[in-house]
Amino acid sequence: MATPDSLALFTGLGLSEPKARETLKNAVLSTQLREAATQAQQTLGSTIDKTTGTLLYGLASRLRDTRRLSFLVSYIASKKIHAEPQLSAALDYVRSHPLDPIDTVDFEQECGVGVTVTPEQIEEAVEATINRHRSQLVIERYRFNMGLLMGEARSVLKWADGKMIKHEVDMQVLHLLGPKVEADLQKKPKVAKPRLEEIDQKPAKDVENGEPAGQTLSLMEQLRGEALKFHKPGENYKTPGYVTTPHTMDLLKQHLEITGGQVRTRFPPEPNGILHIGHAKAINFNFGYAKANSGICFLRFDDTNPEKEEAKFFTAIYDMVTWLGYTPHKVTYASDYFDQLYVWAVELIHRGQAYVCHQRGEELRGHNSLPSPWRDRPVEESLLLFEAMRKGKFAEGEATLRMRLVMEDGKMDPVAYRVKYTPHHRTGDKWCIYPTYDYTHCLCDSIEHITHSLCTKEFQSRRSSYFWLCNTLDVYCPVQWEYGRLNLHYAVVSKRKILQLVAAGAVRDWDDPRLFTLTALRRRGFPPEAINNFCARVGVTVAQTTMEPHLLEACVRDVLNDTAARAMAVLEPLRVVITNFPAAKHLDIQVPNFPADETKGFHQVPFASIVFIEKMDFKEEPEPGYKRLAWGQPVGLRHTGYVIELQHVVKGPNGCVETLEVTCKRADAGEKPKAFIHWVSRPLTCEIRLYEQLFQHKNPEDPAEVPGGFLCDLNPESLRVVEAALVDCSVALAKPFDKFQFERVGYFSVDPDSCQGQLVFNRTVTLKEDPGKL
Repeated sequence: MATPDSLALFTGLGLSEPKARETLKNAVLSTQLREAATQAQQTLGSTIDKTTGTLLYGLASRLRDTRRLSFLVSYIASKKIHAEPQLSAALDYVRSHPLDPIDTVDFEQECGVGVTVTPEQIEEAVEATINRHRSQLVIERYRFNMGLLMGEARSVLKWADGKMIKHEVDMQVLHLLGPKVEADLQKKPKVAKPRLEEIDQKPAKDVENGEPAGQTLSLMEQLRGEALKFHKPGENYKTPGYVTTPHTMDLLKQHLEITGGQVRTRFPPEPNGILHIGHAKAINFNFGYAKANSGICFLRFDDTNPEKEEAKFFTAIYDMVTWLGYTPHKVTYASDYFDQLYVWAVELIHRGQAYVCHQRGEELRGHNSLPSPWRDRPVEESLLLFEAMRKGKFAEGEATLRMRLVMEDGKMDPVAYRVKYTPHHRTGDKWCIYPTYDYTHCLCDSIEHITHSLCTKEFQSRRSSYFWLCNTLDVYCPVQWEYGRLNLHYAVVSKRKILQLVAAGAVRDWDDPRLFTLTALRRRGFPPEAINNFCARVGVTVAQTTMEPHLLEACVRDVLNDTAARAMAVLEPLRVVITNFPAAKHLDIQVPNFPADETKGFHQVPFASIVFIEKMDFKEEPEPGYKRLAWGQPVGLRHTGYVIELQHVVKGPNGCVETLEVTCKRADAGEKPKAFIHWVSRPLTCEIRLYEQLFQHKNPEDPAEVPGGFLCDLNPESLRVVEAALVDCSVALAKPFDKFQFERVGYFSVDPDSCQGQLVFNRTVTLKEDPGKL
C-alpha cells in the first residue's frame, strides 16, 4: 500500500497522484526514485522544482546500473544536467562506459554540461530552418508538419531547451503566416501515393529477405516514433532501458566481428496455429526493416511446446511468409538449440541464479504469489534434481526449473524448464523437459546474433527477464523493442476462439474466407501486395492499432483494379430474347481485359440471340432516376455496340417475369442510351459465394458490447451461396486463386473447391461504386 509520505514525495516531484500510485506498485522503480529524490533534496536544501522532478523520474525509470544513480543525481540537482537531451546523453554515456572510474571531463563534454544556448542562437536556427521550407510552408500554411521544423532546429542546437525552440517556431510561423483562418482548420488533403507497380522493382521471388525495394521503402516511410531511432548494430547500449555489464562492450565487439555490422531480425511464430492479419504486420516489420537496412531476417519456429504443435502449422506458416513475398535468410527452430539451452540452464544453477521448484502450476499463477519455499535450495541439490528431471524421474507438473529474478510487472521467478512427456516433432523422445518462452527466446536471439528483437507490446513485461538472462550468462544481449499489435474490428484472431468457431460450425476451417487468418484472406482472393500495402499504411507505432476492415479492402481494390482481368457474370439471371438479332449465328465479341488499357489484351465472348442480364437491370415500373431497361427506356449491352429496347414481357403462372423480348439496333444509330449493362450469352454455370462480416458488432469479444460472447454475435448473412450463377466462357480455364473483376458486380477469386466443369468463385470485395448507380 502507498504511504502518505511516499505519495507526498512523488507528487512533490510533479507526478500526478494516479501516476505516483502507479509508480509505487513497481518496487524497483519506487525505491530508485525515492533514493534520487532524497539525495536531490539534501543537495538543494529546498523543494524540488517540476523540471528537476521530471528529470529525476526519467533517470530512475531508465537507469539500470544503480551504481551510477548518485553520480547522475548530483548533476541533475546542481542543474548541470537541466534538460532531457542532456539526460539521454548521460544515460547513453554510462551504459557505454560500465567500468570505473568515469572520466568526468569526457562525460561532461559528451552531455553538454556547461554549454549555454542563447535565445539569439535559437532564433537564428529556427529562422534558417523556416527559410529552407518557406515555399512549402506558405502553400500548406498551418497544415505543414511543424514537427519537421522543430526536429531540424534541435539537430542544430543539440542542447537547447525544447520548449524554447517550440515557442520560437510558433512565433516565427505566426509572423510569417499571420493568424489561422478557417481553411487552416481543415484536414490536409491526402496525396495519392504511387502504386508499387509504378515503382521500378524486381519480382518478389528474386529478392532474398523480402519485398522488392519499392515495397520495403514504402513500409519504412510509414514507421513512427521510436522505430526511426533504432540503434545501429553494436550500439545496443544507446537504447533506453538497455542493461549493461562490465562484459557488455567486449561482447558487442565480438558481435560486430561475427556479423560485420549487419542488421539481423527474426520472425518467431509458434507453430500451433495459422498466421493472421496481425502477423502480417510483424512479418512486414521484421523482414522489411532488415531489407531496408541491407540486413537479413530469420524465420525461427518457437517449437518449445510439442503437445500443441502440428506439422501442418509449420508448412502453413512458411507458405504464408513466402506468399507475402518474403524469403527468409534461414529457417531455424528453437529446438536447434536445445543442447546449448540445457548447458546454459546448468550454468545458471551453478551461478546460483536458478533452482528446482516443486510448486504446482496453480501456485505459480498470478503476480503476487509468495516466494517458493525452495528458492534458497543449495546449488548441488538443484543440479542433481535438474538432472533427474532430464532423465524422466519426475511426473509432469512435479518439478520445474525457475530463474531467480523479479520481472518488471512484479512476477517472481519465471519458469525456465518444465517436464513434458510428449514426443517432439524434430527431436523425438530425446527430451522430456522443454524450455519456456521466457528462457528460450532471448537466448536464441543471442545465438543468432539478432540486432533488433521486435516484439508486440504484450512482451514488454518480459523485457527485464530478456536482458537479465543474457547478462547473467555473460552472452551477447540483443535489444528488445515492442510495438503495438494490429487488430481489426468485426474479427477474432485468437487460435482458441477460431477453434470454437470451427467446432460450432460457424466457419469451415482456419481458411474460411470470413476469417482474418492469412490462409483465409488468400482463399478469399486478397493479393499479398494489398496486405503488405495495408501494413505499410498502418505503420508501426507503440500504440495498439485497431483498424476498420474497409481500409484493408480499399488496399485490395487498389491492387485488383490493375491486376484482375475483366469478365462478365450474372448472379440473378433474367432471360432476354433479341427478336431481330442481326446475324444467322452468334457473333464473337472482343472484350478488353482492362478497358482502361487495351494494350493488356482482349478475350472473346459469344453474343447470340439469347442473352442473360441481372434481374435488377430491368423494372416494369421504375422509380424516378432509374436508368436501366424499362418500357420506353432502352439500354446498351456493354462491348457489343448494340442497344436493346423492350417489346414484350413474358411472365410465368405465378406472375413472375421469366423472359424479356427485345429488339436491338446499333448504338451509333440513334440517341445514346442512359446506361450500359453487362450480360452473358452461352455462359458457364458456376457457384458464387458472397461474403459479409462474420460478426454484427465492432468488438465481438467485448462483454460490454456483446454480453453473450462472440459466438452469440454471428451475422446470419455472412455467407450467401448463389448456386447457379452465369459467367462468360472466357473464364473456363481459370485455376484456383485466379482473380477477376466481374463488371459492375465486384472482384472475385477462384476457390480451391472448383473442379472440372464446375467453377466456384469467392467474392473478394465489392466495387467501390454502388452498382445501383451504374
